[in-house]
Amino acid sequence: MRILWMYLKPHRWLVLLSLLLAGASQVFTMIDPMIFGKIIDDYAHNTTHKTQEQLVNGVLKWMGLAVGVALLARVAKSFQEYTMRLVVQKFGLQVFNDGLKQTLRLSFQEYEDQRSGETLAVLQKVRTDTERFINALINILFTSIVGMAFLIWYAITKHWALIPVFFIGIVVLGGLTGLLSKRMKTVQRNINRETLQLSGAITESLRNIELVKSLGLTYPEIKRLRLFTQKIFNLEMQKTRQVRTLSFLQGTTLNVLRQSILFTLLWLIFRNVLSTGELIAMQFISTSIFVPLQDLGNIILQYREAEASIQLFDKLMHQPVEQKPEEPVEIGPLEELRFDAVVFRHKTATQNSIDEISFTVKTGETIAFVGPSGSGKSTMVKLLVGLYKPVEGHIYFNGVSSADIRFNPLRRQIGFVTQDTQLFAGTIKENLLFVKPDATDEEVLEALHKASCDALLARSAQGIYTRLGEGGLKLSGGERQRISIARALIRHPRLLIFDEATSALDSLTEEVISDTIRTISAMREQITILIAHRLSTIMHADRIIVLEKGHIAETGTHAELVEKKGLYYAMWRQQIGERRTVIAE
Repeated sequence: MRILWMYLKPHRWLVLLSLLLAGASQVFTMIDPMIFGKIIDDYAHNTTHKTQEQLVNGVLKWMGLAVGVALLARVAKSFQEYTMRLVVQKFGLQVFNDGLKQTLRLSFQEYEDQRSGETLAVLQKVRTDTERFINALINILFTSIVGMAFLIWYAITKHWALIPVFFIGIVVLGGLTGLLSKRMKTVQRNINRETLQLSGAITESLRNIELVKSLGLTYPEIKRLRLFTQKIFNLEMQKTRQVRTLSFLQGTTLNVLRQSILFTLLWLIFRNVLSTGELIAMQFISTSIFVPLQDLGNIILQYREAEASIQLFDKLMHQPVEQKPEEPVEIGPLEELRFDAVVFRHKTATQNSIDEISFTVKTGETIAFVGPSGSGKSTMVKLLVGLYKPVEGHIYFNGVSSADIRFNPLRRQIGFVTQDTQLFAGTIKENLLFVKPDATDEEVLEALHKASCDALLARSAQGIYTRLGEGGLKLSGGERQRISIARALIRHPRLLIFDEATSALDSLTEEVISDTIRTISAMREQITILIAHRLSTIMHADRIIVLEKGHIAETGTHAELVEKKGLYYAMWRQQIGERRTVIAE
């Protein structure tokens, strides 16, 4: 529970105030039975030596005191609930924000090894479970401990024989709780593990709902997800049986303890040590303590749930984040990009994905990377934007090594158009503002015009306020790609990357998008990098680098590479030349 204390420590004075108020409320609440017992002894049994006026005045005096004590208890309880709520909300907010910050700062390779739904489930569950536990800890357990201490003090002032009864009962109750609590810990860990897997699986299914429905996989997917829910159900029932066993044993122990106290109290009355009013007060006080203690099993359960959630949160918080240089160098507007013998290998791979790659590109130039599947094109993109770090060699931006710069300022100079267009469920404008929140409507319209989105805007009565649906489901593939290009252009990037931007489009739409890309490249306002499989989309590039198994196989313009009759020529013939031969025949 180190993390729990770490997050509560900044609010320790509020926690202390809440504890004091909770204790005060409990003490005032238990004074009420003592007043009632006093009234019984002085005015219910002793009526022969009092006049009616003395009886009325005396009872009203004690009843007024009881009302005042009850009022103080309620005031203390009200302020305690407010301060506790304040602490719990601040605690939960800080935990969630820190977890969210850590999640977004993780290195990209960590994301490749986990499901996004699992991470979100960890953040939500740790907040919910710890808030419930803190509330139960103070409102039930702490107040019961205060009440028990008050009861023991009250018992000591009456007779020593009551002390062993309380002591034995507390020891037995604590032993039973500790024994069954350890068994629940393992079960709760298993529940959390299965719950996270279920969250990840559901997120994946919803993200790929088009594929699931298109292939008729709805019911197989339901069946697959039910396996997770059944496992969780079985574990929950196992936990429930343990909690019920604990609650039964605790309830039985508390009942025996109450009867033992009652027997001892009656014996003390028989010995003229206690009065009837004191017996009634003692019974009321013990009942007000023992009834909440019957929920001790649920408190232990909440503790184990919070403990398991905190362990998962701690694991998340210790995952490696993107490293920043101690003394970063500011590079200013990007004008030159250089790879110097760059090597990259995935953590679980045995071979290099990129091996001894070197090239230089400057503002105004367009450079393209092509190659067969698995040649390292996608890895190149991730190296360009800093998602991967070179294992060997260096990447230089304006002559400064990537190890000496902060990537976030650099990334704000990058426009990125991917094969799998990532759009949000908001409007066209909101999708563009995602990368440049301060953009005006004029800037939005200008970017859309450059991306050839005029027809899309003309077709919609709402213009830039047209809602796209989740992932841009309301748009065609070409329209989604144009919005993505506009989003890349709106921040006036110094480095513009097109990663297989037309590979998922039909030939006609591909030609339109390719024309847009050629127009943007011709402006020569930025470094333009094209990653492509279809060679017709990169013929205009100033330089084409052909990759094969992570190496540079050949370099040149389209005409030069065709003339060399190497790998590029073979790919060109396969995609274009042979098709023309068939048509001619």
